[in-house]
Amino acid sequence: MFSRRSLLALTLASSSVFAQQPAAKAPALTLKVVTDRADAIYHAGDTATFQIESSDASLTTVSANVSEDGWKPQPAQNVSLTQGKGTLSVKLTKPGFTLVRITAPKTTVSAMASAACDPAEIKPSLPVPDDFDSFWSAQKAALAKVPVKFALTQVATQAKTADAFDAQIDCLGAPVSGYYGRPKDAKAKSHPAILFVHGAGVGGSNLGSTYWAEKEGGMLALDINAHGLPNGKPAEFYKEQEKGALKDYRYVGRSDRETNYFKGMFLRLVRAIDFLTAQPEWDGKTVIVYGSSQGGFQAFAAGALDERVTYICAGVPAGCDHTGISVDRINGWPKLVTITDGKPNEAELQTARYFDNVNFAQRCHAKGAAVTVGFIDTVCPPTSVYAAYNALTVPKQIHIDTLSGHTSTPGASKFMQEAAFAHVREMKAGR
Repeated sequence: MFSRRSLLALTLASSSVFAQQPAAKAPALTLKVVTDRADAIYHAGDTATFQIESSDASLTTVSANVSEDGWKPQPAQNVSLTQGKGTLSVKLTKPGFTLVRITAPKTTVSAMASAACDPAEIKPSLPVPDDFDSFWSAQKAALAKVPVKFALTQVATQAKTADAFDAQIDCLGAPVSGYYGRPKDAKAKSHPAILFVHGAGVGGSNLGSTYWAEKEGGMLALDINAHGLPNGKPAEFYKEQEKGALKDYRYVGRSDRETNYFKGMFLRLVRAIDFLTAQPEWDGKTVIVYGSSQGGFQAFAAGALDERVTYICAGVPAGCDHTGISVDRINGWPKLVTITDGKPNEAELQTARYFDNVNFAQRCHAKGAAVTVGFIDTVCPPTSVYAAYNALTVPKQIHIDTLSGHTSTPGASKFMQEAAFAHVREMKAGR
């Protein structure tokens, strides 16, 4: 039994504890906007209704910015909310994407949604240059004069059934630098090859990709960094490269196809495939190129420049329809063509055409392609992605994330992986 004194002390102590508890914070404001169709796909002449919702039912208005996928933004307009809900309707008139961004007053809280209008009808903005093939044939001929010499240095890996190596492969200019995974006790002519290519930025190769050497009965897996840099260096080394020699690398040679940075990057793809197909363990028929963003750019390029490529997986690909501005629409990353006084720089415009996925797509040699797209991707806009995807003439499939931006969602990652595995199985079955 407690005494009256002890009960009083306990009560006072409890009161003190509760008095020190901070007041509960109001939930953070969130906004949501979606289209009235779950798939967000419409046809010309349709009206798309954007359904807006605020977590704060007392919010009476939001600001809405409407654009053609980030191009030609309209003046901001206010949308009234009742009990935190409202709608905005937009008439769709032509193939493309209508992007809506809503923002709460006096805050940075925002949300986006996009309505696709006949996305399958989006076409490349310009035709393939007449000398596109001869230009790239000359580049590959120059590369072929460099012998396929390479050095493999075994590195530690947690893979149980595969070995891993640092791979340095001679090339024009910078070498191909990567990590190579090979099944233990691999037999001759028995394993498909897969090449992993990187998104934008500066860094070494990814050792984790070599775990694919354990998948689907064993694969020859090569992961290369985009710049031919040595692997396994301290983070500071790559930061110094990004601030120095590789600063804004994407714009190097933007007005001259001979000095354009992506020329060297894409020739390293061909040389990486030279290496993979020179391995005695290669099955002699299967080469997959797999990457996202700038890696998706490289996947498209590899599919066009190398007839040995049998499948490409390109997630939210960059490098699509650089010349979109010539037909008054958004272009893809990295925005190679500058605009002055409303006109595109002609030298940059013409140069970009030799490094454009809409043109690589029309030259794709692969047996198939898997592509992903985010409808609210403001880095690699869906308008540009569809211009390239629609230009593919090979069997193809696309994974759509209607409410995702420039990222590889779990669903998109699964889609790409399963597409790659399915291709391996089809090739093994002789299909």
